[in-house]
Amino acid sequence: MYRTILLFFTFILFISCKEEYQPRNIENITIQEFKIDSVSIRAIYATTKDKLMYAGSNGNVSYFDYNNNDTNIISNTYKDSIIPNFRSIASNGKAIFALSIGNPALLYRVSRGKSTLVYKEEHKKVFYDAMKFFDDNVHGIAVGDPTENCASILLTSDAGASWNKLSCETLPKFNDGEAFFAASNTNIKTIGSTVWIASGGKKARILKSTDYGKTWNIYNSPIIQGNGPQGIYSIDFADKNNGIVIGGDYSKPKANIANKAITKDGGETWTLVADGQNPNYKSCVQYVPNTNGKEVFAVGKTGVSFSNDKGFTWRTVSKDGYYAIQFVDRNTAWLSGNEKIGKLVLQ
Repeated sequence: MYRTILLFFTFILFISCKEEYQPRNIENITIQEFKIDSVSIRAIYATTKDKLMYAGSNGNVSYFDYNNNDTNIISNTYKDSIIPNFRSIASNGKAIFALSIGNPALLYRVSRGKSTLVYKEEHKKVFYDAMKFFDDNVHGIAVGDPTENCASILLTSDAGASWNKLSCETLPKFNDGEAFFAASNTNIKTIGSTVWIASGGKKARILKSTDYGKTWNIYNSPIIQGNGPQGIYSIDFADKNNGIVIGGDYSKPKANIANKAITKDGGETWTLVADGQNPNYKSCVQYVPNTNGKEVFAVGKTGVSFSNDKGFTWRTVSKDGYYAIQFVDRNTAWLSGNEKIGKLVLQ
């Protein structure tokens, strides 16, 4: 019996050690840049090492191939000469969805070369920032700045065929001057039926729902806040407990005080990391997949930074500015910026 117990605990110890990921000491990180004329690109959806979709300014929603094949897939003729500025993109595996920022906000479903307008909102305050689908690819969510005294949140439960805006009666109240940033399409993160949304401006807080957006809680953060350009610009989670936020003050991009924080309890409480240390202002943060939340990249107009200790310390990878980054595996990511796409490779 004693031998059986000993063997059992030896097996458990072996499994635990085997699952403990050891972060890499990556020596070579390369970024290959591709010029995209006349388009500012803040929203990307990476599909493979060689292909991605992006949504940008000038009504541009395109398919990019590593072999220099760049094709606009939005075929609409916009009424009244309105050319949408797209900063949100998402996919449910069957179609691509692109959402514009301003009045009127236009949400398109694109499939097999055909684009269909599935939602339109007209309001002087309308401004949509980001969009994601949940893991089931049936439920989806989009978030925008308040038009009343709460966040503007759109939900779909039919794979994007229709979208409905939540009433403020079901949402936490926002402070005057609290809103979101349409900086990288990453102020939303979904895992399973859970979603987190990060705000900024007057307050920098985390909205959280565990039931596809039906009910909500809101939590404070220590990220710099108080006026328009301050707050959380991006959020990511390695699992349902461990997450990271990044941002700062867009008007003071070299500042690095109170602009990075992590959580271990699913977003209820947050702790500042690398406070007063680089990286400074960033618009996007993403965990490297399959690294147990230990390897993380952050990008912004101040460059590209990397951490292999969950965000406690960082090193600069590149001083070239990018808005967004998305990984397709442990060694490959796509980036986007003003008139450019980048391909990052870890070696």
